[in-house]
Amino acid sequence: MIQLIKCNLLCLTLLLLISCGSQKKIIVDTKIIRDTVYISNTNPKYHFITEANLPGYVISKENFPSVAFNERVKFLVLHYTVSDYPISVKILAKKGEVSSHYLITDQPNDTIDILVSEDKRAWHAGVSAWNGTENLNDTSIGIEIVNKGYIKVKDSLIFTPFPSYQIEKVAALSKNIIDRYEIDPVNVVGHSDIAPLRKQDPGPLFPWKELYTQYGIGAWYEEYDKEYFLSQYIPDTYPYSSPLEFQKALQKYGYKLNLSGEWDKNTFLTVRAFQWHFRPEKADGIVDAETWAILQALIKKYRSKK
Repeated sequence: MIQLIKCNLLCLTLLLLISCGSQKKIIVDTKIIRDTVYISNTNPKYHFITEANLPGYVISKENFPSVAFNERVKFLVLHYTVSDYPISVKILAKKGEVSSHYLITDQPNDTIDILVSEDKRAWHAGVSAWNGTENLNDTSIGIEIVNKGYIKVKDSLIFTPFPSYQIEKVAALSKNIIDRYEIDPVNVVGHSDIAPLRKQDPGPLFPWKELYTQYGIGAWYEEYDKEYFLSQYIPDTYPYSSPLEFQKALQKYGYKLNLSGEWDKNTFLTVRAFQWHFRPEKADGIVDAETWAILQALIKKYRSKK
């Protein structure tokens, strides 16, 4: 028993010595237990803290945390890497031009790589916008998935499927992030949603509906709402006299789009990105009755109060 107590005291002493040299701390109530995360018994959410380390002064946490704050993270953005694992690591972790917070490997194991701490700004979104917010690097966590993307055959894009073990990793990690930061379902997006004029990832084979129905991740429309709106049109027809109406609807849901009033290239690319996410069976950039019905159903469910 005495030896056990001595061992515990030694471990505690070593842990305290390690923690004292860092500017980041993990705390349960007022006890330092290791570096990086603050845990409160009254609020079990994780809080990442960077604090001053001033010799001769105590940084008191007596009044921490203030009620006047909110989370930096409001969006979760999903990508594919367009390369294999070694090249993905080289691009995202070694070259210093782009990065993401997490990397989902292409191996059927239990490993997920963290590349950038969640309290830091990773360079994964680039020029981007969603629902009035621009430059989503500032307010998002990025997850890259090792996947080779697509090959172009004539005028068609042939995408690479995602194995089930990758989707299981994506689901577990995404659910954890969404719950901790209380991310709105409509703010779980693909790179092509926030940058439809220049990005295609994660593509039409990414199982958005599966993530929603099996894990409660992201946004999806109600089938009965879609059928209601669809019943007002003849299926597989194109019921629009005004492109401006559809552009406004896309904009209301979250997409950044100039209201040109024309079926122009930018509208085509944005419609295609929308279809990749919510109607991958027909992702041709052309607005038919079902595409319109799905968009109306999504607006009713998530944007009707705005």
